[in-house]
Amino acid sequence: MANMNLLRKSYSAVFIAPRDEQNVREYAERRNKILEKLDGPAFFMGVGREPGTEEDYVQTWCKLIQDPAFIYLTGVNQPGCFLLLDPEAENDERVVLYVPKKDTFKEFWTGLKLGIGPDGASEVSDVTGIKCVRPAENFWKEAKAVVKKSCARSIGVFFGPDYEGDHNRLFAKKMDRLAASFGKSIENVAKKHFELRLPLESVRVESVKKAEKATGDAFVECIKNMHAFKTERDFALALDYGMQRRSDGDLAFPTIAACGENACCLHYVKNDEPLVDGKLLLLDFGVRSETQCSDISRTVPISGKYSPLQKIVYNAVLAAQEFHQKQVKPGECLKNLDKKVWEFLYNELELRFKAVNGGFELLYDKRPHGVSHFIGEQVHEASIMGRMLDIKLAPGMLISNEPGAYGTFFAVIDGVRYEEKIGIRIEDDLLVTEDGCKNLSIEIPKTIEDIEKMMNA
Repeated sequence: MANMNLLRKSYSAVFIAPRDEQNVREYAERRNKILEKLDGPAFFMGVGREPGTEEDYVQTWCKLIQDPAFIYLTGVNQPGCFLLLDPEAENDERVVLYVPKKDTFKEFWTGLKLGIGPDGASEVSDVTGIKCVRPAENFWKEAKAVVKKSCARSIGVFFGPDYEGDHNRLFAKKMDRLAASFGKSIENVAKKHFELRLPLESVRVESVKKAEKATGDAFVECIKNMHAFKTERDFALALDYGMQRRSDGDLAFPTIAACGENACCLHYVKNDEPLVDGKLLLLDFGVRSETQCSDISRTVPISGKYSPLQKIVYNAVLAAQEFHQKQVKPGECLKNLDKKVWEFLYNELELRFKAVNGGFELLYDKRPHGVSHFIGEQVHEASIMGRMLDIKLAPGMLISNEPGAYGTFFAVIDGVRYEEKIGIRIEDDLLVTEDGCKNLSIEIPKTIEDIEKMMNA
């Protein structure tokens, strides 16, 4: 057992999560659960090739992140692999992993990879826990034989319905032609896959908690040193470094650091404007831990103090966030929750600004964006299926809680007129429980009092 664990450790670069006995069992259980849902064989394709290895300039800056569906079922983070799940097969052949042959010359350039060597595939089986491992170069020939032999009228393939250029979509088209040659069709198994993948098991919840901790600690470190940053880029780079050095993964998505009016651009990525005293800095940031993501937004005052006008907008958004959290529970769907929280926030803004002889002009008609999306292997989990607004929430599902307000606001406070174009978003990650939800990012400061206290300590 010790030697096997040592072997898995030596291959750690080709797995996103650590490889141990418990981890191997988790992946096996996922594959078995998918198999129970299938009527016939189903095929999954990993990413085709390593970014940069073919000297394609546009990809030389990219790090390989495996297709989420493939990584969820195998944990294998290397290119050129396929997976067959076949409920019609017997014993070990119900699960077949296809990997490239060993290429020691390529490994000299890009590092150790899983592969079938001169002595066969036993080492790959030991590391992955998958008993049946075959050369990737044989995949299409063997897939043809499986489809021909199958009694099922349709062949399962994982793909997104709207992503014409996605590698899974291209794979599905090729599988469709193969199935049609035997008078069969293909079935998109993405829905069956996500039914299992959306609710997080305890091991993935723990990974999320690690990501939240790394994210929160980096945020606190940066806002305590706000005086040291001169531009959005300065702050974003420090935040990115702070998250990544505390985690075992890369960023969950490109960090947004938007000062002042820039915060009214929802997916602002420029990140190079000066930080201006008196303005707010909207931050949207997260990191991966093993295969899971965090997704947090905070809006902080660059000077360390919110203005009276900024406080009104901020507290309205915060109230909406708290309202939304109370509404989240099993059986609800994002579509209904979304409508409720945006109506709440609009009414909250009207009440608060009426009390100070003020008003506002939003840059949208009451609803600027979704208040929630699913989080998991991807920061926008299951995005290839759309936002899945009608799916009923169930325990274990992780969703964002991110209301925001974007527009021009004005008010007369203590005899002083204020007017400013403001963008504010506050986001936490909510784990659906049996009777409600739990905020996994509750420790990350977000009240005006807590943020000002930290920035002025």
